[in-house]
Order: sequence, then C-alpha cells, then structure tokens
Amino acid sequence: MAKETKKGGFSVYWIYAILGVALIAFQLYVSGDSHVSLLSKDTLFDLVEAKGTKKIEIVNQTSVDFRLSKVGVDFVKKSRGGDYETIKKALKKESSVKGKEIIFQIENIGDLGNFQDDLEEREGKYIMITRINYFSQILSYILPFGIIILIWIFVMRRMSGGGGGGGGGSQIFNIGKSRAQVYDKGKSTNTTFKDVAGLAEAKIEIVEIVEFLKNPKKYTDIGAKIPKGALLVGPPGTGKTLLAKAVAGEAKVPFFSLSGSDFVEMFVGVGASRVRDLFKQAKEKAPSIIFIDEIDAIGRARGKNNGFNSNDERENTLNQLLTEMDGFGTNSGVIILAATNRADVLDSALMRAGRFDRQIYVDMPDLNERKEIFEVHLKPLKLEPNLDVDFLSKQTPGFSGADIANLCNEAALIAARNGKKKVEKQDFLDAVDRIIGGLEKKNKIITVEEKKAIAFHEAGHATISWLLEFAHPLVKVTIVPRGQSLGAAWYLPDERSITTTEQLLDQMCSALGGRAAEEITFGKISTGALSDLEKVTKQAYAMVSIYGLNKRLGNVSFYDSQGRDAFTKPYSEDTSRIIDEEVSKLIEQQYQRALDTLKANEDKLILLAEKLLKTEVIFKEDLELIFGKRVWDKELEAEIVPKPKKRAKKVVPPSDETESTNA
Repeated sequence: MAKETKKGGFSVYWIYAILGVALIAFQLYVSGDSHVSLLSKDTLFDLVEAKGTKKIEIVNQTSVDFRLSKVGVDFVKKSRGGDYETIKKALKKESSVKGKEIIFQIENIGDLGNFQDDLEEREGKYIMITRINYFSQILSYILPFGIIILIWIFVMRRMSGGGGGGGGGSQIFNIGKSRAQVYDKGKSTNTTFKDVAGLAEAKIEIVEIVEFLKNPKKYTDIGAKIPKGALLVGPPGTGKTLLAKAVAGEAKVPFFSLSGSDFVEMFVGVGASRVRDLFKQAKEKAPSIIFIDEIDAIGRARGKNNGFNSNDERENTLNQLLTEMDGFGTNSGVIILAATNRADVLDSALMRAGRFDRQIYVDMPDLNERKEIFEVHLKPLKLEPNLDVDFLSKQTPGFSGADIANLCNEAALIAARNGKKKVEKQDFLDAVDRIIGGLEKKNKIITVEEKKAIAFHEAGHATISWLLEFAHPLVKVTIVPRGQSLGAAWYLPDERSITTTEQLLDQMCSALGGRAAEEITFGKISTGALSDLEKVTKQAYAMVSIYGLNKRLGNVSFYDSQGRDAFTKPYSEDTSRIIDEEVSKLIEQQYQRALDTLKANEDKLILLAEKLLKTEVIFKEDLELIFGKRVWDKELEAEIVPKPKKRAKKVVPPSDETESTNA
C-alpha cells in the first residue's frame, strides 16, 4: 500500500534545499572578508610609485591582491578618472565593511616575469602565495556524481510508477509494496447501497458479506463460515465496481481497493511481493475487505507450455495470490471481492471453492431495473413536468447502467445546446439517436442516385421487419447520415431470455431486406449492406456451429467458452465444409425469402421509399398508414422473472442498423 501523503507536509527535498543554501552561505562568508574591485596593472604601478600600497600578494601566479596605505588613500582622492573613481566608490562603502580592509584585485597580470620586473623597477615589495578554494575543489568532485545519482533516482521512480510517496528516491525501495487505496478510520467513498439501483439479487449477497463483518456472532453461533471470496461477473458498465464502492461506503471495516494491473511490473518478483504486502496489511487490520478490479489482468489461466504464450512474472503473481487466498497458512478475517467481465479466461484454481466461493452474475438491467437506474440518474437534472420514466426504460433495451448514465447526461447537453431551461422527452430521444447512430451529418455531400439507393435500402429493412412476425418492431427510419452510416433504422427488440430458430430466421431476413430492395428496384446491388452481411454471417455460423439449430449437423456445438481452441478447429475438414455449405444455404434461403416478400409488396415499398426521400425520417405511424397495423404487436408485459445468462446475445445484437452505401 502506498502511504497517503499529506498535502503541504515535510519533504526530504527541503533538507536538500537547506544544505545547498548553507553551503552557498558558507562559501560567501569564507570568501567575503572584504570587498574586491577589479583594477588594471597601470593603476597598481602608479600607486606603487606613489608609495600608496601595502601587502602586495601575487596569488597562484595569475592575479594580484593589494591594500592601500594612508598615502595611497590620499593619492586616490587627488586623482581623477579611470580606476580611481572605482576605488573612491569602494572607499565610500568602507563603513559597511565593519573595520575590515578593502582588498583590491588585478585579475590578469599577463606574463609573471615581466610583471615582477615592472614591480621591482618601481621598488614594489610583494610576496608569492598559493590559495586553494576547497569548496570548489570538493564541489567539482561531488557534483558529477550527484547529477548521476539524481538521474538514476528519477529513472527508477519513473520505472516504478513514479508519483506519490514521500521521501523522494525512497520510492525505489517501496517498489514491492502494495498500492492499494485504503478506506479506513472514517474514510469512505460516499457511495452506499441506496445509490445502486437494480441489481437486487447481487446486492443481497454483497450485503450478507458486509453484515458478517459487522455482526459475525450472528453467523458463527450456528457454525456458519462466511465465504472467503466473491467474484462479480458481468458485461461492462453493469455496476460491478459501483457495488464494490458501495461496500466500501457501507462496511465499517478497512477496505483495500486496487486494480489487477497494479500488481504488474517490469521487475521480476515485484507482483508477488505486492500481493504479499497487500495481504499482510489486510491481516493486520482484520476483519477487512480486499477489492481487486479487473482481476483478469493477473488471473488468466496459466499456460501448459512455459515456452509459448506464457508470462512467468504474471503467473508468479497469480501463484502468490492463490497461496494467500487459501494456502498452507491461515487467512482468517480477510474477504476478497473481485470484478471482471472475462470470467471465462480466469484460471480454474482461482475459481474453486475456498477462494472465490461465490460468483455473483451482474447482468444487463431488465425493464424494471432500467427504470430504477433512470430514477437515480434523473435526480440531478431539471426535467419537464410529468416526464414518463416508463417510456424511457422501454426505449433503451440492452442499455447498461453506464449507458443510461451517459444517455441522461447527453440529453442534458442537448437541451442546454438548444437553449432550453429543462430537459424534455425529445431530448432523451435525440440522445438515444446520438449514442446509437452517431452525430448527424446533414451537410454530407450525397448524389441524387445515392440518396435514392439509400432510401430504398432502408425502406426494404422497414418493410420486411413490419411484415415478419418475429422481426423487431420498427421505431424510426432515417436517411440522414449519422456517424459512419448514410442511413439507419431503429428497432425496439423484445427482451428475450432465449431465442428460437424462427426468431433468428426472421431477423436474418429483415437484415437482408435492404440489399433485396436494391436488387428489385435497380437491378443491381451496392456495398451498403456490409454490416448487414457481417451480422447475418455471424448469426448463421452461430446457428449451425454453436446453437445446434441445423438438422444436417444435428445437436452439436463447437462453442469454446474458455477460448483454448484459438489455433485449432474441434472438427474435421469434412465437417468444416458442411458448416460452410449450410451457412451459405441458410443465408441464401433468407435472401430469397426477402426478395419474395418485397416483390409481393413492391407498390408499398415504393410508397415508403418515396415518403422517406421526401421527409428523410419516418416513424412507426407512417408505416401503419401504408401497411396497416402489425397483427403481431403486443404490449410489453413487465414481469419480474429471474433471467438466465443470455448466450444468444453474443451473436444477436439488441438492435439492427443498416450501414452506409459506401461501406
């Protein structure tokens, strides 16, 4: 743990500064016995001829120091110009010398022999002296080494993460210390469980851990043991770290917070040393909680082949973590919380009971949970009266808690940009469009032919989705460029826990409707269906090789949840050929189905495309005028049902968007 540095506290650099000032002052004091004025040789010779000098010293055979006698002072007072004015100014300041004689200096005497001859001709008496400046001598030896040491300290501090910790270069010797941030002795994150909306089941298990630390007797009286560790698993942005911050705010015990990457260092053995130091501090303050965010940075499965695709330093850090969590020594009173969105890559030894006893899955919020999250993030905003929070939660399927927070902020920015005093419903709808589709580009140059192709492409998507039972209900279609797209269609997908074959086929057919509309209308196709084809291809391969939805291959799945078959295929070349054939057949069947559906409704397709060209944006109500109401539309029923892990979500996106024609 890096010790917290108090702002304005004493630093070792003050000692260095004081020593430097003291040395400079000492040098000035030693060499400052008198005032020195630089004069010329001719002035000295004139003073010698006038018998106005005393104690002439030739210093180190290069310079001369001399003092004036009373005769010399009188001589100077009578003289005018040149060096004599300098000497007069020095004599006027004599009172500031406090009784010390003024030493006048000639810095460069030229040739020593000639100078001595000139003095002797004028009967000047002098002595030869050697003067050594010990301070300069010592400094000339010490300064280079000092500079090298300072550079070394700077480099080592940078390599070890630099930054905090008092004591300057002492950071080097603390490189093996834990860098965890400690919440103790009243320090808190100011986040409580009240600030965590939704996640009801996850909060129950987390609250139980906090309760045990607050009141352990309630559990130990009946022989229960609290789990040693809990792993928070779920997609990004669902609130895993927020839950941990709430624990830090609620728990009345020391809370150590750090990231998995804080253990990683370029020096060998540093990661393991930091793990040891972290648990040592946690044990000293037990009962306590350790929270490791993004634990997959050090918890990845260890490789079987040490010479390939392995990292010895990371594995050593993981081994030390495994030992500290549940090894030969006791580790009572320390609970480990960790968070990751990649639990499938973690080492099996880390996941076993006795280390992480509990895996708490933090899923994407459902309808009711999104409503709770909206209510939290809408509190600081100035909203229009009677804003329908239920409507907002229905318009954001597949949004995580972080997405909803971003949506609320984006809506407020849009309202402020438009000069509004309150955030309105339309601002939230514009924010959804901005987040999903990107920024509008109304000034993008598009030819008439391209715009017509885009309109029929989007109309094809809208037509197929309206006429098929299991296609996602349409919300909005636009041909205004957004982000990298020249046109887009927004749908409101049903929130399903599982997806049937019929639902997947209808979604594939709807995605291919854009290209089918281009072929029917223009007799040619473009590159605008790139993202559609990419999505459909992934869906088809998932249906055939993962979900076991193909009759020819049967009930088999080649899905590798651990990601260990990245370089090898778990099936033969014949099976690979069959998979490719079935995928191609599946996609072509749905494309032909889209063609047949659009040909049967070509007149309505043309009406829809012409309306889209005219208004650039059409909504659900416009399709109802052309096609009539969808017979399959049902009101969304909000039911609180435990939701299993949505495997289909990995392949089937929550919403469909068509891509630009210049993809």
